[in-house]
Amino acid sequence: MSSQDRITAFLAGKRFAVVGASQDRQKYGNKVLRVYQQNKIDAVPVNPTADEVEGLRAYPDLPSVPGDIDGVSIITPPRVTEQVVNQALSLGITNIWMQPGAEGAAAIDAATRAGANVIAGGPCILVALHYHDD
Repeated sequence: MSSQDRITAFLAGKRFAVVGASQDRQKYGNKVLRVYQQNKIDAVPVNPTADEVEGLRAYPDLPSVPGDIDGVSIITPPRVTEQVVNQALSLGITNIWMQPGAEGAAAIDAATRAGANVIAGGPCILVALHYHDD
């Protein structure tokens, strides 16, 4: 599957988790959450130290998020990304987008072996969804 096909399949979901969402508007984890909001896409922030990000209730980890999640955008250090991927796979989430800088060989391998739709080492969601500072 081409990179664009993987992105199209990922974005076909209805609800997404942004793991590594930040309260700091200068940080990448905040901008990723905001690009979902800018595109009117349902996204849930995941941050172990925040109760709220950009007006949305935040959850400490993926298993804490109520309801179905169709895809996960990951903005964490590679060593944390592997844990996030394992959580996602255990919850049946098969659309995983590791944003640039979050990728790690073990995480990519685990997700690929599980048959997930993995986007890594490629485009950033900010480009795909046309992020703009607001």
